[in-house]
Amino acid sequence: MDESNDVVIIGSGIGGLSCAALLAHYGFAVTVCESHTIPGGAAHAFERDGFKFDSGPSLYSGLSYSPSSNPLRQVLDAIGEDLEWVNYDTWGCCLPEGDFDTSVGADQFCQILAQYRGDQAVAEWRALQRRMEPLKQAAIALPSAAVRFDLGAAVTMGRFVPSLARHAANVTKLTGPFTRIMDDVITDPFVRNWLDLICFLLAGLPADGVIAAEMAYMFADWYRPNVKLDYPVGGGGALVDALVRGLERHGGRLKLGAHVEEILVENNRAVGLRLRGGETLRARRAVVSNGSIWDTLKLLPDGAVPKQFIANREATPECDSFMHLHLGIDAAGLCPDLACHYIVVNDWKIGVTAPQNVVLVSIPSLLDPSLAPPGKHVIHVYTPGNEPYDLWRSMDRRSPAYNQQKQARAEVMWQALERIIPDIRTRCDVTLIGTPLTHERFLRRHRGTYGPAIRAGEAIFPGPKTPLPGLLCCGDSTFPGIGLPAVAASGMIAANTIVPVQKHLKMLRRVII
Repeated sequence: MDESNDVVIIGSGIGGLSCAALLAHYGFAVTVCESHTIPGGAAHAFERDGFKFDSGPSLYSGLSYSPSSNPLRQVLDAIGEDLEWVNYDTWGCCLPEGDFDTSVGADQFCQILAQYRGDQAVAEWRALQRRMEPLKQAAIALPSAAVRFDLGAAVTMGRFVPSLARHAANVTKLTGPFTRIMDDVITDPFVRNWLDLICFLLAGLPADGVIAAEMAYMFADWYRPNVKLDYPVGGGGALVDALVRGLERHGGRLKLGAHVEEILVENNRAVGLRLRGGETLRARRAVVSNGSIWDTLKLLPDGAVPKQFIANREATPECDSFMHLHLGIDAAGLCPDLACHYIVVNDWKIGVTAPQNVVLVSIPSLLDPSLAPPGKHVIHVYTPGNEPYDLWRSMDRRSPAYNQQKQARAEVMWQALERIIPDIRTRCDVTLIGTPLTHERFLRRHRGTYGPAIRAGEAIFPGPKTPLPGLLCCGDSTFPGIGLPAVAASGMIAANTIVPVQKHLKMLRRVII
């Protein structure tokens, strides 16, 4: 029995690591228990035959400079960690209208609209930009680093009341679905499809389900002068390593291969964890779960929380899962103008959330050659949260039927990649296909899901607190929701809810104020 911890954390995803590293910085004794042998959760990286693959996020922004409104950058600043970044601004699009490159920033997309849709579409986009300008300012008026879910919020968030007051008329507009804003100014079908696509990539839902605040944050980040996108040198694994360094440098611990079997409850309070094999870790202050809504419930003993709470959480709708194609390829003779990222949409008519309709392609070794052997590239192709789990749920991963279906369902990714590299199938040194069962197995994700599909205006993401004293949650199942900045914010919020207000204020003065 380990009784040395103030806080124990379930899962080393970005939310869990952000929470843990910040708590360690605050001086708490923290241990993170990770079931996998690699940290990072959905953002972990792995290596095969000299190729370094990202398993999750491929698009990063707001991370290569400070101060930044990106909560993950704020976490790195708070714990005193950084890493090297490569900047770029362009990605490729393969859409039903045609293939083109587009860039972040305020103007280049208007050139695309003028070419494909004409002056009216440009005018509508400019009108949307003007409409979003005050909403952008409102969305970043209260930094995530100031938020906590206790009475101390009056002090830490109170410092930003003057800023919020200046934007009061717009703050309420941020809480509804983005379509309330979009419908006022956008009629062009391509622009509407484009905004649906951006919403889906950000939050796993189309524009009528995504909260306006999320799109306002995106407009603030992507559509501003001289903006660049970021990629971490060393891949997504280098970003995870930076959080782990911050955790361990301040005395925290990461236990890999430590599968949590149960949250320990005594006298109606979460007091620790029991691991597979019988080891227990006690927590003097709190247990924090970075697991999903559904996976966290599975760890609670009977009667630990009210039945209605369980029923409400179990009824939360979920996003679909993923298909992944990881390739290590021969780069000889490839087109020199390849972009690092591509978005492929097969058919607007069936909607961006339709299974296998949207495919993302990432070739990060174009930005960071160290990810592949000389003369090679790493490629990650995936269907982002649109692969139905029910197609896979009863299959045996060792069966011929599973392998056949895996090959068949990967075909849409091969075809998308052939629009960019026509001879791709002859170039492969390493070929790995991941399915929803892969997600479920390695990430310990309920049904391999991307996360909760909580629609704006119908429900809100819960905060970090639960009905069980001593148990808090972070990650994509809690406020503010899905996506890398959001889960980092959730980790900060959980950590700040635990710590004394004065320590929280000291961090804010150093990082934000």
